Amino acid sequence: MTTNKDLVTSQRLRQRQAKATFFKYFCIAVTGSAVLILGILLYQIISDGYRWVDWQFMTSYPSRFPEKAGILSAFVGTLWLVSLTALLAIPTGVLAAIYLEEYAPKNRWTQLIEVNIANLAGVPSIVFGILGLALFVRFMGLNRSVIAGAMTMSLLILPVIIIAAKEAIRAIPNSLRQAAFALGATRWQVVRAHVLPAALPGILTGIILALSRAIGETAPLIMIGALTYVAFLPESPMDEFTALPIQIFNWTARPQETFHELAAGGIIVLLGVLLLMNALAVYIRYRGSKS
Repeated sequence: MTTNKDLVTSQRLRQRQAKATFFKYFCIAVTGSAVLILGILLYQIISDGYRWVDWQFMTSYPSRFPEKAGILSAFVGTLWLVSLTALLAIPTGVLAAIYLEEYAPKNRWTQLIEVNIANLAGVPSIVFGILGLALFVRFMGLNRSVIAGAMTMSLLILPVIIIAAKEAIRAIPNSLRQAAFALGATRWQVVRAHVLPAALPGILTGIILALSRAIGETAPLIMIGALTYVAFLPESPMDEFTALPIQIFNWTARPQETFHELAAGGIIVLLGVLLLMNALAVYIRYRGSKS
């Protein structure tokens, strides 16, 4: 015999199931809308810029004449910027993560450091641009050089690298460390020979994703005064430079429709570089998981 309590329970269960179903389809709708908007944007960019992406576009300098304009100086400047950023940020970030996870005592001071690192990862990029302008460009006198841009970008992605490396190291089971300690290994030998190789796929994935963010950032470079028109290639870290996001920004600011199509071509090249780096991250993760 069905009681009032059973009826109430059944009614509540139906309400929960209805809410769960509504939330499921709501999430599907939101995801579908985001994918649809992204698809429309990609279609618009590709349809506007694909005919400009050719060898002449890749090997020519910027020009006032659209048919002669290219992204050579911006592309080479981006390679300089990313290379120096990686050289500065990767060792610093990975070593900081190793210290915080393997060596630092667990006290309020280290907790404060970790909280601040997590907060820095969410700071808008323009703030790092202001810091780079004040510290590297003016105080250190590096002017609008490649090294000033690389140091600014290093500050931008350093918290991301530290967090990714910390999580990858933390995921390694303590039994692996204890087994190495039981055989007489020192802490550095344990970290170097056991922890780092096991955590390497996660660390490299975080590094590549952080560098992908650095490639697409424009605001910090504008703040430090990166040039918008460069008809030469940087030959040293102290040379002035431009980058693909700056060149794209410059073209979109012009009123002529042809320059907007050139900007779409630059976006296609930039997206190609980003997709290549993200594909490399996926491949590293896949190989690491199989190992």
